[in-house]
Amino acid sequence: MHVVAVLALDQVIPFDLATPIEVFSRTRLPDGRVPYRVRVCGVSTTVDAGAFTLQAPWGLDGLDTADTIIVPGTADLDRVPDEVLDALRAAAARGTRIASICSGAFVLAATGLLDGKRATTHWVAAGLLARRHPAIDVDPDVLYVDNGQLLTSAGAAAGLDLCLHLIRRDHGSAVAADAARLSVMPLEREGGQAQFVVHDQPPTPRGSRFEPILAWMEDNCTTDLSLADVAARAGLSTRSLNRRFREQTGTTPLQWLLRVRIRRAQHLLEATDHPVDRIAAQVGFGSPTAFRDRFKRIVGASPQHYRTTFRHRPEATS
Repeated sequence: MHVVAVLALDQVIPFDLATPIEVFSRTRLPDGRVPYRVRVCGVSTTVDAGAFTLQAPWGLDGLDTADTIIVPGTADLDRVPDEVLDALRAAAARGTRIASICSGAFVLAATGLLDGKRATTHWVAAGLLARRHPAIDVDPDVLYVDNGQLLTSAGAAAGLDLCLHLIRRDHGSAVAADAARLSVMPLEREGGQAQFVVHDQPPTPRGSRFEPILAWMEDNCTTDLSLADVAARAGLSTRSLNRRFREQTGTTPLQWLLRVRIRRAQHLLEATDHPVDRIAAQVGFGSPTAFRDRFKRIVGASPQHYRTTFRHRPEATS
């Protein structure tokens, strides 16, 4: 049983607190088993959550045996009790996985654990986090950042993205997809924000003149499509195609096609045993070396590392 401890500090943001409790508590494995036990831990029994107070059943000693600690956002960015900082540093030294939601990144930052690492928080507070902690590489454009043991996420719904990402790391895509459905949440959200590991399907503008050509490109992404091929299909010059395509999608035709191929490769790495070289050919790369290079540049990990991290492994039966 994987213990998830959710840290409830005074002025905790209720949405951030409730998100991990809800998502992890409702997660189920394919055989119906419950993989997570969730506990709420506070400095004191009574926690001021702004509009109301709540009772924390566990003290900070509840962090001692946790496998994962979630640090929700708090409305008070200036005061973090020393005992909380000490408890988080001790947990990190034990190898405990620690993740923050929204302004919870300020709590993690105060421990010094994020120094020299990439991190994120709510975009409204990203500038303040960067000014207060210049040793942290603050990225305001991502939904979450995964540094392995330490993770940070942006505000509100990004906490859901982070929790689903952790479930996916622990138990694979199938279990995470079920958890996403229970939360009425897509496992991967569309948007212009870069994400570590998880990359979205390129958007298809509905009702635009490019909708048919985008569908054709997706259907033929495994072939050696050139810009001239796409322009001919669209009945445009390559120059006009590039200009109008960027107006409609925010990117170039070849970059859009590349995202389709990489997303398809992610699915094959998760769902099949096909060798990486075979997957490279299946998604339209003529060279396995070029595929590995592109995949690592876009996803942030090698194809093999991605497979090791996200491949769904059926539970062993006794």
